[in-house]
Amino acid sequence: MTSRTTNLLAATAAVAGIAAATAAHSAERIPDNRTVRNVVLVHGAFADGSGWRGVYDELTARGYRVSIVQNPLTSLADDVAATKRILDRQDGPAVLVGHSWGGTVITEAGTHSNVTGLVYVSALSPDAGETTAQQYEGYQTPPEFVIETTADGFGFVSPDRFKIGFANDTTDADAAFMRDSQVPINMSAFATKLEHAAWRSKPSWAVIATDDKAFDQRMLQTMAKRIGATITEVAASHAVFMTQPKVVADVIDEAARKGSVEAQ
Repeated sequence: MTSRTTNLLAATAAVAGIAAATAAHSAERIPDNRTVRNVVLVHGAFADGSGWRGVYDELTARGYRVSIVQNPLTSLADDVAATKRILDRQDGPAVLVGHSWGGTVITEAGTHSNVTGLVYVSALSPDAGETTAQQYEGYQTPPEFVIETTADGFGFVSPDRFKIGFANDTTDADAAFMRDSQVPINMSAFATKLEHAAWRSKPSWAVIATDDKAFDQRMLQTMAKRIGATITEVAASHAVFMTQPKVVADVIDEAARKGSVEAQ
């Protein structure tokens, strides 16, 4: 074996070792005595639960039991019922996570007794007695994000603007699939007043995507600060739940660790 070949093999082994160490760190297992081992993920408008796959993989590799809600997006009541149905199936305390419109859903559903903490992923967080639409007052949604409303009152993100407005940091292929599989939301849901605000009684965390074109950045910051959330910022589009799964999973892990400490 030549010296050059030996050096090449050594270098390859070193790179493989670094990659393995990185993967092991990313998927570090939670301790057996962790009280909060369950996570419930709630998607937002124009998407479905499949977008959580990266976060799911990150968390299950660490030992969490992860459940994903499939919101019908037909009304706030229907989405809350779908979320509570999954929360009822948990075998112990859980962290409840919502993206975008899913933030409104977890705000209402998060009073469930199984919920120990809330994670808002570029998400809405109205108060009790407020509507989701009220959160937009005084802010300007970026022009890249365009909603088209059907005759029966359901909204789609404009196909021509989907990638730039919703998923600018995904591949063209992923953005096209999300565009063509998007789930419309009944726009009347944004005018429904909430009865409860779980963030008033449960600790909260917020992941804010700094390149999000679905919201005014000032709006995201104001909402997160109002609810007293621990804020993590990350350079990402509105599809942060897809494109930054490790960052999102790390925040969820932090919420679970805090919930476990408080439960002891």
